[in-house]
Amino acid sequence: MANIHFKTALDYIKRSPFQALAATFVLTLTFLVTTILIVLVYSSSKVVNYFETRPQVIAFLEDEVTAEQVSSLQNKISLDSRVKDVRYVSKEEALAIYKEATADNPLLSELVSPSIFPASIEFSLKDLSQAEEIINSVKQESIVNQVGFTASLGGESELGNVVARLRTITSYIRIGGGVFAGLLFITSYLVLIIIISMRMSMRKGEIEILDLIGATKGFIRSPIVIEALFYTVVGVFIGWAITFIFVLYSAPSLIHYFGDIPILPKQTLDLFIFFGVILLSELMIGIFLALFGSQLAISRAQRPR
Repeated sequence: MANIHFKTALDYIKRSPFQALAATFVLTLTFLVTTILIVLVYSSSKVVNYFETRPQVIAFLEDEVTAEQVSSLQNKISLDSRVKDVRYVSKEEALAIYKEATADNPLLSELVSPSIFPASIEFSLKDLSQAEEIINSVKQESIVNQVGFTASLGGESELGNVVARLRTITSYIRIGGGVFAGLLFITSYLVLIIIISMRMSMRKGEIEILDLIGATKGFIRSPIVIEALFYTVVGVFIGWAITFIFVLYSAPSLIHYFGDIPILPKQTLDLFIFFGVILLSELMIGIFLALFGSQLAISRAQRPR
């Protein structure tokens, strides 16, 4: 019985190949954009998370500070619930960091000594929106000479604007991406309903004949549901495959360009697992859209007028 339904569905597709191609193309485009969006949201979230977990605030200390003063300030900052990853960097460690950064040009580090580098306390923030408040608090400490914010490329005066921009970008990525993905799924659903409804209109006479000779509703509906599943599954696979191939070939360059920022899984197995999860999720969504959309289209087409 199942073979009959598959054969009937295949015959329906062959009768209107251009309509089948149009349906497959629309669904492929939808899931292509959806897959790209998922990858972008993932990568953007990783970028934001990377910078959120870096030592964004650096409190440069005065030259004449005692170990007790440093320890006291470090403990005070560590006890702040808004702060994480507090680390003390001595003059010697600062020099080592400088030499490592200028390893390609040894002349830059020949004439420097630890004495010209201030010791510092570095820490990260749990919420970037609280940066300005925390920095102002740290500035009040007597042993703090200056406070730097690694995200503030425009200087300290631009700190408020930098934090606002980071918050805005984060919101766009997480909320805007989710809304856009939702709109794409709704579009896929509506497109599927329209296409199946058009196919139902073309087969109206055939369906009426089957109904008159006593065919069950399941027998009549099964080929149409299978056809909807065919469009959706093919659309999911093609859209996913195009994105996967593109990312697979561009991943080495992207990973090298972004360095330590984990915009994509660096291990090949992890990358395959990541895209496998995407494929499985999209197949589940696609099957749901096909089943629910085709059933709704069939019900509307068979409704008495």
